[in-house]
Parts: sequence; structure tokens; C-alpha cells
Amino acid sequence: MNIDLTDTTSARINTALVEGRRTVGAAVGMVLTLVIVTDEGNHYDALKAASEASKEHPSRILVVIKRPGRSPRERAGARLDAEVRVGGEAGNGETVLLRLHGELSAHAYSVVLPLLLPDAPVVVWWPDEAPAHPADDLLGTLAQRRITDAAATEDPVAALVSRAEVYAPGDTDLAWTRVTPWRSVLAAALDQKHTKVTAAEVEGEEYNPSTELLALWLAERLHVPVGRVVSDGPGITAVRLTTADGVICLDRPDGALATLAVPGQPDRHVALHRRSTAELIAEELRRLDPDEAYAGTVRHGLGRLNTPPGTSAAEAAGPPAGAAESVDAAPGDGAHGTAVARPAAKAPARTPRKAPAKAPGRAAGKAAQKKAPRSRSAGGKNGEPPA
Repeated sequence: MNIDLTDTTSARINTALVEGRRTVGAAVGMVLTLVIVTDEGNHYDALKAASEASKEHPSRILVVIKRPGRSPRERAGARLDAEVRVGGEAGNGETVLLRLHGELSAHAYSVVLPLLLPDAPVVVWWPDEAPAHPADDLLGTLAQRRITDAAATEDPVAALVSRAEVYAPGDTDLAWTRVTPWRSVLAAALDQKHTKVTAAEVEGEEYNPSTELLALWLAERLHVPVGRVVSDGPGITAVRLTTADGVICLDRPDGALATLAVPGQPDRHVALHRRSTAELIAEELRRLDPDEAYAGTVRHGLGRLNTPPGTSAAEAAGPPAGAAESVDAAPGDGAHGTAVARPAAKAPARTPRKAPAKAPGRAAGKAAQKKAPRSRSAGGKNGEPPA
């Protein structure tokens, strides 16, 4: 059932939601409110992904579409149009499209607040451009979880750096969600093969922030040098862990099926397909507590993302506080993995790279790439597209 409301108010929208539930005979069984902040050009794909995710997590979906206007007259006006969907396309929940015109586009908080489900958690998702400080944004203050996507920005690596600098409990990024299957398989591989990891290498296409985050996660967990190799993709294509017994390799050349090679064991095929946005959002809605693994990774990686030319990533970040300078891999904790410190000699420094200190934009990226080597230390300055 669809109800169109023009020049309306939040009170009238709430009344329409109640009438819609009565008409279609729907029960109120929603577990959270998902607020999507986007624009007219991107709202369709975002809403489609959220509706798919609502089959697993019945939600009230509020899509905030800001339309400030182009002319002075449009910018001076203020009007709220809404489309209420209950049942049918709304799946197991309710959907409200809120179009904020003119000056009202700067006051989305006042429109959204009366429409939140009572006593239910709130998740805010920015599918494209996000505020500089999501936790301080007025809509962000309503939420237990705030979801961004560095891959949707012009400079993904710079976006990761800024997100790390302003991180607050509850922040997360879909670039991090995309590497969950990789982290799970690698942690499981180290569970089966108890051996010292001395170095690691992550291979993926350029402008892919998930590749950077996976490299930084390995560096933060294992405290070893992590190399970053540029490939043609799609997304992340391989991870290699150098151990005393040989190389543990997880190779995914086609974006769907990966091969896990562990020394002393037969090769195994692993389903590692590139997941849709709906699957990523569904994963994020399964947990509403702060993601400590993500926080540790982005904070640990600030020095590596900003490594100056001629300095290895390990030298830039320095040894982890209170930890030895080399580690023995220990059984992982599922997707997160663990590492136990052992006294040892200092890990060898990485070969200095020649990548530029400043991250080039997409337009200048190709010119800079001709001068930079194909292999660079973890968290190089070049950004990448989604994993």
C-alpha cells in the first residue's frame, strides 16, 4: 500500500503509517529504525538494498532525500513531501520516503525524530557522501550505529584517514564489512597452522579501500610488515602470509571462487564471492554494539596510510605499545583473528617505496601510477573502488 503526502508534517505521516498497517493487516514487529541519508540520484539503489536487508531485519526505513533547490526562491521555501509504503514493496517493515525541500533540507533531524520507532535502536546509513564527523551530525546523534562507505568518495584512502581521526564508538564503514569473509578464512587458516608469520602481502586493484583495511588489519593483528601489491582486480585478489613452514596463500582471481593453499595440506576451494550492498547492510544490522576490531584497525593504520616516501610502513607506525617486535600466530577468534607476542629479533625493515606523499585524486592517479612501483607498503596513499 502506497500513500502519497504533499506539503505534509511528521504528525500526518505517523497517522498514515497507522492507517496503512490497519488496511493491510500488518503487525508491528519491527526491530529497529534505519535512516538512509542520500540524494535523489542515489536513493533508489540504497532503498532497494535496505528493503532486501529488511527481510532479515524487519525495520522502519526512513529515506531522507534533501532537495535544497537551485534558485533563490526554491532555497527560501520549505516543504515536506512524503511517500508511505506498508506491505508489498516495503517487505517485512515500513518505508517512508521524505523529500525535504528548500530550507527544510537543513533540518532533517526535526523531521526524522518524531518518526522513530519507540524504544528501538536507530541505525543511520550514508550510502554516498557522509558528514566529516558522523557522530557529531544531528542525525548521527540519534543512532547506535553509523554506517558510511569510503568507496563512494572521491579519495577513499583520505576518507579512511578522516574517519579514523574522528572515530566514535558505533562508527563503521562498508569498506570494512566487505573484508569480513577474508578475515574469517585467514583466521581459520592460522587456527589450523600454528606457525610464526614473518610477513604478509595483500593484492588488490587500485582505488579499493577494502584492500587497504585488510592490509592494516593484518599489520595490527600480527605486527609484521605487510606489502600492498596493485592488481587488475576485481577487488581484493590475493593474500599471502609468509611463515616458517612456507607461504599461506588465499587467491581469488575471479571475484567468486578462491583457493586456499596451506603448506603441508591439499589446496581447498573457498566460496568468496563479492557481496551485494544488501548483504553488507544485513551483516551490519546483526550487531549494534561498537566494532572494536574496526576501531583498532583504522587507528593503528593512520601512520601507515600517511607513510612518507622513503619510509617503510613498520618504521612509520613504530612497534606496538607493550608488544614484542615479532609474533607467533595463534588461534584466531573467527573473523577477528589473534596474535600472541613472543620475544624475538626486530623484524626487517621494508624496502623503501617511491609513492608520492600526497594521495593523488582519481584524475591524477594514473599519471602518478606510472612513476610509482607496483608494490608498496601497507596503506599506500592511492585509493581504490569497492571490494
